[in-house]
Amino acid sequence: MSHLPEIRESDLGVISQRRVMLPVLLFVATCASTFWVGVTRWDPLQAQYSRDWPAAWQVVSTNWPIGLAYMGAVLAILLTHEMGHFLQTVKYGISASYPLCIPVPFNPIGTMGAVIGMDGSRADRRQIFDIGIAGPLAGLAVAFPVLWQGIKALDLSRPASPGEIEFHLPLVAQWMLRWAHPQAAWAGEQWVGLSDLNPYFMAGWVGMLITGLNMLPISQLDGGHTMYALFLDRAHSFARLFISFAILYVVINLDEAVLWTPMLLLVIFLGIHHPPTTDDSIPLGPLRWAVGLASLAIPVLCFPLLGVRQ
Repeated sequence: MSHLPEIRESDLGVISQRRVMLPVLLFVATCASTFWVGVTRWDPLQAQYSRDWPAAWQVVSTNWPIGLAYMGAVLAILLTHEMGHFLQTVKYGISASYPLCIPVPFNPIGTMGAVIGMDGSRADRRQIFDIGIAGPLAGLAVAFPVLWQGIKALDLSRPASPGEIEFHLPLVAQWMLRWAHPQAAWAGEQWVGLSDLNPYFMAGWVGMLITGLNMLPISQLDGGHTMYALFLDRAHSFARLFISFAILYVVINLDEAVLWTPMLLLVIFLGIHHPPTTDDSIPLGPLRWAVGLASLAIPVLCFPLLGVRQ
């Protein structure tokens, strides 16, 4: 989630048009990009698609149900996540954009998630907590059953092909895999091969990835909002400690962690500390504290540390 500049009353007509048009265009583009990676079975850069339009049309006409199922499932997760944030901003009267989807047709998941722009400088401690935590909880309410359906549908009766692209599993997916396929040859493994993917598994995996990333306790991420609301200035120490361990992990495991290096650099560039709210003295209350502390486990459970490897 990012911040919007303060909106003047005289600007509302122009900005409202832009705020509707851009989200709609990005949503349509993300529908197209996620549909495309689904019909290519999450391998959109196969050489024949770029050189042979009849081949590309053939794969679309054959695999369109897969593409449609993946598009619908992954966008349901992303939009539910962002609407969790958006509805809280409406509740508290804080200026925010509609959800902005990010299409990426040339990576295996077809998107880099979604964001909303928010005038967070008007939120107090309790409001920033509610806005930050609502998105991940709403998104997970959809992502968990989608992932479970996908894991149940996996065919793990055969070994992976040599050199196959590996989608590594977060802890919660590993537990689901063991529960759903206790006798399968791959039960207990930490990854699923490209050839075994189905649209619901892949959408759920993307939901886990994006939620785990968003709940990292730094900067303007959802986890950064939550951590600051809980611990105020002490959250800065957690953020610095996390970044230090992240840098150390990337340096030691450069080959395995190369996927996360650009994101780490981006977070450092944007700043790792959370700004103060309009009123840091407002108490959260026991329920928010319980939910907030429990939410700190989300990155551990949902983030696939090794991501995609080959």
